[in-house]
Amino acid sequence: MSTPTPHLFQPWQIGNLRLPNRIVIAPMCQYSAVESSATDWHTIHLGQLALSGAGLLILEATAVSPEGRISPQDLGLYSDANEAALRRVLAAVRQHSAMPIAIQLAHAGRKASTLAPWKGGAQIAPGQPEGWKTVAPSPLPFLEHYDAPQALSLDEMARIREDFAEAARRAARLGLDGVEVHSAHGYLLHQFLSPLSNHRTDAYGGSLENRMRFPLEVFDAVRAAFPADKPVWVRVSATDWVEGGWSVEETIAYAKALKARGCAAIDVSSGGLSAKQAIPLGPGYQVPLAQRLKEEVGMPTMAVGLITEPAQAEAILAQGQADAVALARAMLYNPRWPWHAAAALGAKVNAPPQYWRSAPHGVKALFEGA
Repeated sequence: MSTPTPHLFQPWQIGNLRLPNRIVIAPMCQYSAVESSATDWHTIHLGQLALSGAGLLILEATAVSPEGRISPQDLGLYSDANEAALRRVLAAVRQHSAMPIAIQLAHAGRKASTLAPWKGGAQIAPGQPEGWKTVAPSPLPFLEHYDAPQALSLDEMARIREDFAEAARRAARLGLDGVEVHSAHGYLLHQFLSPLSNHRTDAYGGSLENRMRFPLEVFDAVRAAFPADKPVWVRVSATDWVEGGWSVEETIAYAKALKARGCAAIDVSSGGLSAKQAIPLGPGYQVPLAQRLKEEVGMPTMAVGLITEPAQAEAILAQGQADAVALARAMLYNPRWPWHAAAALGAKVNAPPQYWRSAPHGVKALFEGA
């Protein structure tokens, strides 16, 4: 009698996008672009991840405009030069990997214009080399000593919506398999959602319906601009971890509104909006948030956050807490994590034939087709 395939290595799909397993490589900023264009670093970085056997690779948070970058070295997709550079990287990766590739489109809002993490991550003030004036729903800085952002006018918001749509059209021309809209981690769309950062008094502030309005408009713009047969989904911060901030209950309402608009999945993270957040860090600490979204909204759901061990990931799926697990730092630390998970759980995984002979003694059936 054959052994059942572990949940982690069972196929699933996001919309029409069929994936061979439930391991997702989450977006991970590299702070290594030049004038927002991908470089040789991205070829090396994405190339190794694309050989990992994961089911889906999501490119790092990619800015839809220059002022939407987190740092001056962020990847962008707002110019022909950006598009051409990313096309070269993707062509190299696709020569050797059939892994589906999606992109996360983002605008950093008031958390833009910062140094790379290894340079301290602090804000670069306007007027300083490589710095610029940030924008946000309201003129409230992320940290008290930061330069306050400029509150967005309705015309500026319309331009940002179009920036997202234009980036989605560029993603379509690049043949990317899906788009994740970033409305988590304290970036612009999350700033509109949270009452801690959105103090507007117009139709985009105040009530939950009003605070959701702009993020939903951006989703609609991206969905309309990207091919209808390819999925668009959203990353959320399910809670600010601050009393009086964005809550799980509000996230559920937001996710239901997204689902009604054709959102194909929900990628459930948390935090990032306020320095006052009190996060109960621990293995799988965000998984219960994903479970609530899955149970109450019914969309394909990804769990993220301190998921590091194969048995842990398998248990999350076996218990129905999520439909997939998304790994970030664990994949940077071990780009062959899916191979090791397959070996540990008794499953098969895709790998390039050049590496088939690397299967450890006793697990010679590890690689598909070998």
